Amino acid sequence: MRQTTGGELLAEFLGTAILIILGCGSVAVAVAGLPGSGRQSVPFGAANWLIIAWGWGLAVVFAVYVAGGVSGAHINPAVTLAFAVRRKFPWKKVVPYWAAQVVGALAGAAVVYAVYHDAINAFNAAQTPPVTNRADSLATFSIFATFPASYFGGVWWGPLVDQVVGTAILVGVIAALIDRRNQAPQSNMAPFMVGLVVAAIGFTYGTNAGYAINPARDFGPRLLTLFFGWGNKAFPGNGAWFSNYWWIPIAGPLIGGVLGILVYDLFIGQVLTARQAPEAAPTPEPGRVPGTAEQPAKAE
Repeated sequence: MRQTTGGELLAEFLGTAILIILGCGSVAVAVAGLPGSGRQSVPFGAANWLIIAWGWGLAVVFAVYVAGGVSGAHINPAVTLAFAVRRKFPWKKVVPYWAAQVVGALAGAAVVYAVYHDAINAFNAAQTPPVTNRADSLATFSIFATFPASYFGGVWWGPLVDQVVGTAILVGVIAALIDRRNQAPQSNMAPFMVGLVVAAIGFTYGTNAGYAINPARDFGPRLLTLFFGWGNKAFPGNGAWFSNYWWIPIAGPLIGGVLGILVYDLFIGQVLTARQAPEAAPTPEPGRVPGTAEQPAKAE
Protein backbone atom coordinates (compact mmCIF):
# COMPACT_ATOMS: atom_id res chain seq x y z
CA MET A 1 0.00 0.00 0.00
CA ARG A 2 2.77 2.43 0.93
CA GLN A 3 4.39 1.96 -2.46
CA THR A 4 1.29 3.13 -4.30
CA THR A 5 -1.47 5.68 -3.79
CA GLY A 6 -1.93 4.54 -0.19
CA GLY A 7 1.44 5.98 0.74
CA GLU A 8 0.54 9.28 -0.90
CA LEU A 9 -2.70 9.41 1.08
CA LEU A 10 -0.82 8.83 4.33
CA ALA A 11 1.45 11.73 3.42
CA GLU A 12 -1.50 13.99 2.60
CA PHE A 13 -3.14 13.03 5.89
CA LEU A 14 -0.05 13.83 7.95
CA GLY A 15 0.88 16.95 5.99
CA THR A 16 -2.60 18.41 6.39
CA ALA A 17 -2.65 17.47 10.08
CA ILE A 18 0.65 19.34 10.59
CA LEU A 19 -0.83 22.32 8.74
CA ILE A 20 -3.79 22.46 11.13
CA ILE A 21 -1.83 21.67 14.30
CA LEU A 22 0.46 24.64 13.70
CA GLY A 23 -2.02 26.94 11.96
CA CYS A 24 -5.00 26.57 14.29
CA GLY A 25 -2.52 26.42 17.15
CA SER A 26 -1.38 29.94 16.26
CA VAL A 27 -4.99 31.15 16.37
CA ALA A 28 -5.45 29.46 19.75
CA VAL A 29 -2.46 31.40 21.06
CA ALA A 30 -3.88 34.68 19.72
CA VAL A 31 -7.38 34.06 21.09
CA ALA A 32 -6.96 32.18 24.35
CA GLY A 33 -3.32 31.41 25.02
CA LEU A 34 -1.73 34.81 25.62
CA PRO A 35 -1.69 36.40 29.11
CA GLY A 36 -4.84 38.46 29.39
CA SER A 37 -6.37 36.94 26.28
CA GLY A 38 -9.48 36.13 28.26
CA ARG A 39 -10.35 39.81 28.04
CA GLN A 40 -10.04 39.87 24.27
CA SER A 41 -12.63 39.07 21.65
CA VAL A 42 -13.03 39.11 17.90
CA PRO A 43 -11.85 41.16 15.99
CA PHE A 44 -8.19 40.50 16.72
CA GLY A 45 -5.68 43.20 17.52
CA ALA A 46 -2.71 43.87 15.25
CA ALA A 47 -0.27 41.82 17.36
CA ASN A 48 -2.65 38.87 17.41
CA TRP A 49 -3.06 39.05 13.66
CA LEU A 50 0.70 38.95 13.16
CA ILE A 51 0.81 35.74 15.22
CA ILE A 52 -1.94 34.23 13.09
CA ALA A 53 -0.58 35.26 9.69
CA TRP A 54 2.96 34.13 10.43
CA GLY A 55 1.67 31.01 12.19
CA TRP A 56 -0.26 29.88 9.14
CA GLY A 57 2.59 30.77 6.81
CA LEU A 58 5.08 28.67 8.78
CA ALA A 59 2.50 25.90 9.12
CA VAL A 60 2.41 25.60 5.33
CA VAL A 61 6.22 25.59 5.13
CA PHE A 62 6.64 22.64 7.47
CA ALA A 63 3.60 20.74 6.19
CA VAL A 64 5.06 20.83 2.67
CA TYR A 65 8.48 19.74 3.92
CA VAL A 66 6.83 16.81 5.74
CA ALA A 67 4.76 15.47 2.84
CA GLY A 68 6.34 16.87 -0.31
CA GLY A 69 8.65 13.98 -1.09
CA VAL A 70 5.85 11.40 -1.06
CA SER A 71 2.61 12.96 -2.26
CA GLY A 72 3.78 16.32 -3.55
CA ALA A 73 2.15 17.93 -0.48
CA HIS A 74 -1.02 19.30 -1.99
CA ILE A 75 -2.52 19.54 1.54
CA ASN A 76 -5.36 21.50 -0.07
CA PRO A 77 -8.23 20.17 -2.22
CA ALA A 78 -8.06 23.33 -4.34
CA VAL A 79 -4.46 22.53 -5.29
CA THR A 80 -5.38 18.91 -6.06
CA LEU A 81 -8.24 19.99 -8.32
CA ALA A 82 -6.15 22.62 -10.09
CA PHE A 83 -3.38 20.09 -10.75
CA ALA A 84 -5.92 17.63 -12.16
CA VAL A 85 -7.27 20.32 -14.49
CA ARG A 86 -3.93 21.69 -15.73
CA ARG A 87 -1.03 19.53 -14.53
CA LYS A 88 -2.17 16.03 -15.54
CA PHE A 89 -2.64 14.88 -11.97
CA PRO A 90 -4.70 11.64 -12.24
CA TRP A 91 -8.40 12.31 -11.77
CA LYS A 92 -8.84 8.96 -10.04
CA LYS A 93 -6.70 10.26 -7.17
CA VAL A 94 -8.61 13.52 -6.65
CA VAL A 95 -11.34 12.27 -4.31
CA PRO A 96 -8.98 10.03 -2.27
CA TYR A 97 -6.62 13.00 -1.83
CA TRP A 98 -9.54 15.18 -0.74
CA ALA A 99 -10.64 12.58 1.79
CA ALA A 100 -7.13 12.22 3.24
CA GLN A 101 -6.82 16.00 3.50
CA VAL A 102 -10.16 16.46 5.29
CA VAL A 103 -9.50 13.61 7.74
CA GLY A 104 -6.01 14.97 8.36
CA ALA A 105 -7.44 18.41 9.06
CA LEU A 106 -9.95 16.94 11.50
CA ALA A 107 -7.20 15.02 13.27
CA GLY A 108 -5.04 18.13 13.47
CA ALA A 109 -7.92 20.13 14.93
CA ALA A 110 -8.46 17.40 17.52
CA VAL A 111 -4.84 17.80 18.65
CA VAL A 112 -5.28 21.57 18.99
CA TYR A 113 -8.48 21.06 20.98
CA ALA A 114 -6.81 18.51 23.28
CA VAL A 115 -4.02 20.96 24.05
CA TYR A 116 -6.11 24.13 24.36
CA HIS A 117 -9.49 23.04 25.75
CA ASP A 118 -8.55 24.33 29.24
CA ALA A 119 -7.56 27.69 27.77
CA ILE A 120 -10.81 27.79 25.81
CA ASN A 121 -12.84 27.14 28.96
CA ALA A 122 -10.86 29.80 30.86
CA PHE A 123 -11.38 32.28 28.04
CA ASN A 124 -15.14 31.74 28.09
CA ALA A 125 -15.27 32.00 31.89
CA ALA A 126 -13.39 35.32 31.78
CA GLN A 127 -15.93 37.01 29.51
CA THR A 128 -18.44 39.53 30.86
CA PRO A 129 -20.87 37.95 31.37
CA PRO A 130 -19.22 34.50 31.43
CA VAL A 131 -19.93 32.30 28.41
CA THR A 132 -21.49 29.04 29.54
CA ASN A 133 -22.41 27.69 26.10
CA ARG A 134 -19.65 27.33 23.51
CA ALA A 135 -22.19 27.93 20.77
CA ASP A 136 -22.29 31.54 22.01
CA SER A 137 -18.53 32.06 21.63
CA LEU A 138 -17.53 33.25 18.19
CA ALA A 139 -14.00 33.97 19.40
CA THR A 140 -13.25 30.37 20.41
CA PHE A 141 -15.00 29.05 17.31
CA SER A 142 -12.57 31.16 15.27
CA ILE A 143 -9.67 29.07 16.60
CA PHE A 144 -10.83 26.28 14.31
CA ALA A 145 -12.97 27.58 11.43
CA THR A 146 -13.64 30.79 9.54
CA PHE A 147 -16.49 33.26 9.22
CA PRO A 148 -17.06 36.50 7.26
CA ALA A 149 -16.57 40.02 8.55
CA SER A 150 -19.70 41.80 9.76
CA TYR A 151 -19.46 44.47 7.04
CA PHE A 152 -20.58 41.91 4.45
CA GLY A 153 -23.98 42.12 6.12
CA GLY A 154 -24.95 38.51 5.53
CA VAL A 155 -24.58 38.72 1.74
CA TRP A 156 -22.89 35.56 0.46
CA TRP A 157 -21.26 36.82 -2.71
CA GLY A 158 -18.74 39.09 -0.95
CA PRO A 159 -17.09 36.31 1.08
CA LEU A 160 -17.29 33.97 -1.92
CA VAL A 161 -15.41 36.44 -4.12
CA ASP A 162 -12.87 36.86 -1.30
CA GLN A 163 -12.22 33.12 -1.21
CA VAL A 164 -12.04 32.84 -5.00
CA VAL A 165 -9.51 35.68 -5.24
CA GLY A 166 -7.40 34.55 -2.28
CA THR A 167 -7.13 30.98 -3.54
CA ALA A 168 -6.47 32.10 -7.11
CA ILE A 169 -3.51 34.10 -5.82
CA LEU A 170 -2.27 31.11 -3.83
CA VAL A 171 -2.50 28.53 -6.61
CA GLY A 172 -1.34 30.91 -9.34
CA VAL A 173 1.81 31.75 -7.40
CA ILE A 174 2.39 28.08 -6.57
CA ALA A 175 2.22 27.39 -10.30
CA ALA A 176 4.94 30.00 -10.80
CA LEU A 177 7.10 28.71 -7.96
CA ILE A 178 7.18 25.13 -9.27
CA ASP A 179 7.67 26.09 -12.92
CA ARG A 180 11.37 25.53 -13.60
CA ARG A 181 11.03 27.26 -16.95
CA ASN A 182 10.38 30.44 -15.00
CA GLN A 183 12.33 31.55 -11.89
CA ALA A 184 11.58 28.66 -9.55
CA PRO A 185 13.31 28.83 -6.16
CA GLN A 186 16.49 26.79 -5.86
CA SER A 187 17.97 24.65 -3.06
CA ASN A 188 14.62 23.25 -1.93
CA MET A 189 13.36 26.69 -0.93
CA ALA A 190 9.97 26.39 -2.66
CA PRO A 191 8.10 25.29 0.51
CA PHE A 192 9.39 28.35 2.34
CA MET A 193 8.28 30.62 -0.50
CA VAL A 194 4.82 29.03 -0.59
CA GLY A 195 4.54 29.71 3.14
CA LEU A 196 5.40 33.36 2.49
CA VAL A 197 2.59 33.47 -0.09
CA VAL A 198 0.11 32.26 2.55
CA ALA A 199 1.43 34.81 5.05
CA ALA A 200 1.11 37.54 2.42
CA ILE A 201 -2.50 36.58 1.72
CA GLY A 202 -3.19 36.69 5.45
CA PHE A 203 -1.70 40.17 5.69
CA THR A 204 -3.59 41.50 2.67
CA TYR A 205 -6.88 39.61 2.47
CA GLY A 206 -7.19 37.78 5.76
CA THR A 207 -9.67 39.92 7.65
CA ASN A 208 -12.48 39.64 5.10
CA ALA A 209 -13.32 36.03 5.90
CA GLY A 210 -10.39 34.45 7.71
CA TYR A 211 -8.61 33.39 4.48
CA ALA A 212 -9.44 29.70 4.57
CA ILE A 213 -8.25 29.37 0.91
CA ASN A 214 -8.37 25.61 1.52
CA PRO A 215 -11.58 23.55 1.82
CA ALA A 216 -9.96 20.93 4.07
CA ARG A 217 -8.45 23.58 6.35
CA ASP A 218 -11.94 24.89 7.12
CA PHE A 219 -14.17 21.83 6.78
CA GLY A 220 -12.15 19.41 8.93
CA PRO A 221 -11.86 21.73 11.96
CA ARG A 222 -15.46 22.84 11.42
CA LEU A 223 -16.52 19.21 11.91
CA LEU A 224 -14.66 19.20 15.21
CA THR A 225 -16.51 22.31 16.41
CA LEU A 226 -19.78 20.58 15.58
CA PHE A 227 -18.77 17.57 17.68
CA PHE A 228 -17.56 19.63 20.66
CA GLY A 229 -20.30 22.09 21.33
CA TRP A 230 -20.17 25.05 18.95
CA GLY A 231 -23.46 23.96 17.40
CA ASN A 232 -24.92 26.02 14.58
CA LYS A 233 -21.86 28.23 14.34
CA ALA A 234 -20.31 25.22 12.64
CA PHE A 235 -23.26 24.04 10.54
CA PRO A 236 -24.94 25.72 8.84
CA GLY A 237 -22.81 28.64 10.07
CA ASN A 238 -25.37 30.81 11.82
CA GLY A 239 -24.29 33.96 13.61
CA ALA A 240 -25.27 37.54 14.18
CA TRP A 241 -24.47 38.47 10.56
CA PHE A 242 -23.82 35.22 8.73
CA SER A 243 -25.89 32.16 7.98
CA ASN A 244 -25.45 29.03 5.92
CA TYR A 245 -21.81 30.00 5.52
CA TRP A 246 -20.20 26.56 5.69
CA TRP A 247 -20.18 25.95 1.93
CA ILE A 248 -18.37 29.16 0.97
CA PRO A 249 -14.87 28.12 2.20
CA ILE A 250 -15.35 24.95 0.15
CA ALA A 251 -16.76 26.26 -3.13
CA GLY A 252 -14.76 29.49 -3.23
CA PRO A 253 -11.31 27.88 -2.98
CA LEU A 254 -12.16 25.14 -5.49
CA ILE A 255 -13.23 27.76 -8.03
CA GLY A 256 -10.31 30.03 -7.19
CA GLY A 257 -7.71 27.29 -7.45
CA VAL A 258 -8.73 26.39 -10.99
CA LEU A 259 -8.98 30.07 -11.93
CA GLY A 260 -5.52 30.80 -10.54
CA ILE A 261 -3.73 28.09 -12.49
CA LEU A 262 -5.62 28.96 -15.67
CA VAL A 263 -4.60 32.61 -15.36
CA TYR A 264 -0.95 31.65 -14.79
CA ASP A 265 -0.94 29.33 -17.78
CA LEU A 266 -2.64 31.91 -20.00
CA PHE A 267 -0.38 34.84 -19.17
CA ILE A 268 2.92 33.11 -18.35
CA GLY A 269 2.92 29.35 -18.94
CA GLN A 270 1.94 29.53 -22.61
CA VAL A 271 4.51 32.26 -23.23
CA LEU A 272 7.23 30.09 -21.70
CA THR A 273 6.08 27.11 -23.75
CA ALA A 274 6.14 29.13 -26.97
CA ARG A 275 9.68 30.35 -26.26
CA GLN A 276 11.02 26.95 -25.28
CA ALA A 277 12.83 24.76 -27.80
CA PRO A 278 11.10 21.36 -28.06
CA GLU A 279 14.23 19.46 -27.05
CA ALA A 280 14.54 21.51 -23.85
CA ALA A 281 11.04 20.75 -22.59
CA PRO A 282 11.02 19.47 -18.99
CA THR A 283 9.99 15.90 -18.28
CA PRO A 284 6.35 15.87 -17.11
CA GLU A 285 5.78 14.69 -13.56
CA PRO A 286 2.02 14.76 -12.90
CA GLY A 287 0.80 16.72 -9.93
CA ARG A 288 4.10 17.34 -8.15
CA VAL A 289 4.19 20.12 -5.67
CA PRO A 290 6.70 22.54 -4.21
CA GLY A 291 9.82 21.30 -2.62
CA THR A 292 10.47 18.12 -4.61
CA ALA A 293 13.50 17.59 -6.79
CA GLU A 294 11.56 16.33 -9.79
CA GLN A 295 10.76 18.50 -12.78
CA PRO A 296 7.24 19.95 -12.64
CA ALA A 297 4.57 18.86 -15.07
CA LYS A 298 4.24 20.86 -18.21
CA ALA A 299 0.92 22.63 -18.65
CA GLU A 300 -1.46 21.06 -21.08
